[in-house]
Amino acid sequence: MTTESRIEHYKPCALIPVYNHWQVLEKTVQASLSVDLPVVLVDDGSNHQCREVMEALSRDFRDVHLVRRSKNGGKGAAVKDGLRAAQALHFTHALQIDADGQHNTSDISRFVQTSQAHPDALVAGYPVFDASVPRHRYYARYLSHVWVWINTLSTTIRDSMCGFRVYPLAQSCALIDTSPMGDRMDFDCEFIVRWYWAGHSLQQLQTRVIYPQDGISHFRLWRDNGLISLMHARLFFAMLWRLPRLLARNFSTTPGGPE
Repeated sequence: MTTESRIEHYKPCALIPVYNHWQVLEKTVQASLSVDLPVVLVDDGSNHQCREVMEALSRDFRDVHLVRRSKNGGKGAAVKDGLRAAQALHFTHALQIDADGQHNTSDISRFVQTSQAHPDALVAGYPVFDASVPRHRYYARYLSHVWVWINTLSTTIRDSMCGFRVYPLAQSCALIDTSPMGDRMDFDCEFIVRWYWAGHSLQQLQTRVIYPQDGISHFRLWRDNGLISLMHARLFFAMLWRLPRLLARNFSTTPGGPE
């Protein structure tokens, strides 16, 4: 199938993993619907109050699809289930956006337009933070970037941890079905490294990210940092047998895209 024919069949949706984030969820859903983007909500074992909000949204809006997980499994598990569900609903691409108000909903159209122009590419956001970002999260993020650059032998990936992305569903579902990946906060980083390893195309867009003062974070300092450290170690040893191919590739062409 040619790129032109793929564009003709471009059918995106928004994918929102949810775990007890009901405060701004309706606003995020409405922002997606306002640009004609259907929504796949993934309930990752939320509490009763949050479930009621999601049920109301799926009942009141025809283009809101609710996927339920029986218990909380983590952001990565919810995203993986959401990607598979979106593909089963015959969408071709899924824009992942967080439910907690961190991501700039004004950028939804820009991300989708870039994805439509580059339908085979993962469109990944790289954040511009304001003063609301916790300093320990900010500095730990750059330590993770260094490991990503080591594990890809490249500085192509500008940010591996931003969850504001557009996934091409065919390639993404094939990747998560064939490669083991973390189920929690380690997923975003591991996915983009394995996407790069697979030789897929990457487009990167700058986007504003905030940490709302009244926001609820499910990042657990010791647990999630431990999982991320183990993930980087696992990727490092997996990178070693890819070393010749990565070196040859990085000396010939550099995947990526314009800002």
